[in-house]
Amino acid sequence: MYGVVTRNADEVRWPEFDRGFYEVKDVTGRSADPIADGVNMVSCFGDNAAADADPSLVPVDDMGRPADRERSYFDWAYVCPSREDYREGLFEIIDDCIAENEDVRLDDIGFPRAEYCRCGVCETSFAESEYDDRMAWRANVITEFVDAAADRIPGTVYMTLYPDPYPGHLYERAGIDLEAIEEYIDEFVVPLYDTAYGTTYWLETIAKGFESALETPFNIELYAINIDVDDLIHATEVAEEYANDVFFGYEASNARAALRRMQADERNGVTHGKPGSETES
Repeated sequence: MYGVVTRNADEVRWPEFDRGFYEVKDVTGRSADPIADGVNMVSCFGDNAAADADPSLVPVDDMGRPADRERSYFDWAYVCPSREDYREGLFEIIDDCIAENEDVRLDDIGFPRAEYCRCGVCETSFAESEYDDRMAWRANVITEFVDAAADRIPGTVYMTLYPDPYPGHLYERAGIDLEAIEEYIDEFVVPLYDTAYGTTYWLETIAKGFESALETPFNIELYAINIDVDDLIHATEVAEEYANDVFFGYEASNARAALRRMQADERNGVTHGKPGSETES
């Protein structure tokens, strides 16, 4: 199956796509009304608008450096996952989503990096917790959130994973304990974004890593903006060898062109391979 990830509600209805994901809340903090005929997506702890409105929500490291766009390694600002009021706001958004469609995708879940968070709320919560190990405490914070969010979702629960399947990395980086959260998630989504897909060996390596790491079905999301159609097709063929389904991000027209080409080539017996190696069967 093939799907689209979009901010344009009409694109989820295009017949080329078996599934459509619609961003109701994205990392900028932009919000939109949920739709009934697509899977509504909620960026949980990536939120530029919330961070700008209340900088005290932003996670800090032990030197007080906030996890925001001022750091060169963050593309957006984060909100500390320990903040109960903010989490309640997320649950309200999820409730609005399921009122339209029972399936929901949870995006941007986790702490920003291993050194976060050392804010006052986290310091107090950790000190008062049953945990001696800070990493274990962080993982429990995320697992409890995922449990509570998934419990509200009557349909399919999707969750986006940072694209690092190396053992222990998601746990250390984001506080995501895969074994602990798998029982709450129906399908994971792994974005494997490139601006060209001129080579795909890395895509295969990461996909194989997640195939080994997960018991739960996972899907791969490919970047579709300004990607050459032949390169996007090749990336799709690699991805679908490992993933349950393949989704295309943020340029539905290019994704549609690739799928139409694939369908036409299937009818004509064309096999895609390296450039110049296509053959007729």
